[in-house]
Amino acid sequence: MKYNLLGNTGVLVSEIGLGTMTFGGGAKWGMFGTLDDKEAGYLVDQALDAGVNFFDTANAYAEGRSEEILGKTLKSKRHQALIATKVRARTGPGPNDIGLSRLHIIRQVEESLKRLNTDYIDLYQIHNPDQLTDWEETLRALDDLVRSGKVRYIGNSNMTGWEIMKTRGISTMHGLHAFKSSQSYYSLAARDIEREIIPALKDQQMGLIVWSPLAGGFLTGKYTREHRGSSEDRHAKLAFPPIDTERVYPILDVLQDIAQAHEATVAQIALAWLLHQQAVTTVIVGAKRTDQLQDNLGASGLILNEAELSQLDEVSRLPVEYPGWPFMELDEDIIRKHGQN
Repeated sequence: MKYNLLGNTGVLVSEIGLGTMTFGGGAKWGMFGTLDDKEAGYLVDQALDAGVNFFDTANAYAEGRSEEILGKTLKSKRHQALIATKVRARTGPGPNDIGLSRLHIIRQVEESLKRLNTDYIDLYQIHNPDQLTDWEETLRALDDLVRSGKVRYIGNSNMTGWEIMKTRGISTMHGLHAFKSSQSYYSLAARDIEREIIPALKDQQMGLIVWSPLAGGFLTGKYTREHRGSSEDRHAKLAFPPIDTERVYPILDVLQDIAQAHEATVAQIALAWLLHQQAVTTVIVGAKRTDQLQDNLGASGLILNEAELSQLDEVSRLPVEYPGWPFMELDEDIIRKHGQN
């Protein structure tokens, strides 16, 4: 297992992390997985044995059961794990049981600590932005949690590039602890974050934690033009994350060819591509079975050559958007001249 720095924290995290959305089940979350304590324990132990030290959950997953199960499975191995959880989602019927107000954050961190059976959270992330709460209010509450020792570091998730820069600016202005990482959706099927989010993270020396690296299972290789899944598949029940299938099928063709050359699976190649991206700190994989997790873990250490990376880049590359395109030829000309000197 390879380890990468989490932004500029000095903390090393495994390049593959284990997501726990499959833990707990329930009416709303059951489609993602229904693993109980024992089944989840097998996966956590398997991940630890493989060198995984990053475990991601959220207070919303399975209405809190995911945190409870993760806490139980890590009880005697807490020192081996970096636990990341999240706050923002609705947790009850009350008007203040949602959002990023100081009131909700302080309540929820206490609840998460109880469920996780721990004294501290390694990385506390806002799940989504909150349009109703002033950023200074949110950041001051999070800063208090870091200063109290209940939280080691804070991170964001699902934020735009300008929001990341704005919050970093507020933290700097007021001497507050700043977001150290961003958890974002990134895969060969969706490279949108390359436009503004990744440049912002690189500029601010922040870590990138990738969620849904296999596009909700679409990049595992089980979906093809001929076989688009059954009515029982998760994508048939909930198209999340949304996929432009006609754009993704050519990507799957290239993945299949490269997988055959490496005697690997399509999923392993899709994960390996992400692990070759300089901005990526860790890739969160989710599993319902030990064989699925074993397959995903096999992507660590898998080396793609320049030709293969070029093939994957070409078939999945985003079109250039304004204001990038007016100066493309000028930039290329400058690069050519610079290379000649």
